[in-house]
Amino acid sequence: MMMSGTILGIGNDLIDIRRVEKSLERFGQRFIDRIFTEVEQAKSERRAGSAAKNNARASTYAKRFAAKEACSKALGTGFRDGVFWRDMGVVNLPSGQPTMRLTGGALARLEAITPPGMRARIHVTLTDEYPMAEAFVVISAEPIESALTEPAPTKPTMPTNTANPE
Repeated sequence: MMMSGTILGIGNDLIDIRRVEKSLERFGQRFIDRIFTEVEQAKSERRAGSAAKNNARASTYAKRFAAKEACSKALGTGFRDGVFWRDMGVVNLPSGQPTMRLTGGALARLEAITPPGMRARIHVTLTDEYPMAEAFVVISAEPIESALTEPAPTKPTMPTNTANPE
């Protein structure tokens, strides 16, 4: 069942993967440590040995870079008012769906824009087609009560009258 909610912010970003490739070559670990969380670094570095036609490592970093830009726009601040690069990190839900984990100033801003009695959710989509990578972020708020009072989904039952199937 879909829950009613409110959109708090929308952001998107498009980046040239070659720009990230150049930053990785020029600044190396200093660039990586300044921008990306440990989780993002681990995910991107696993792609380093990929046999993909284009640099999968740089593409993975580029999508996460774009996600941070998009999230900062959705928060309504950009990278100011205490919101820093490493305050936002792309993580995956158990289903594999990407979302953002916020800390520090980004989390404080999210809490400030979330109405009382609501819980914020961050929806993320990432894509790339070399040489471009894109991220789209929607921050929504849903009532906390609906998650607590909504009945648990039940398993479908088989009809008891099977003599006359349709």
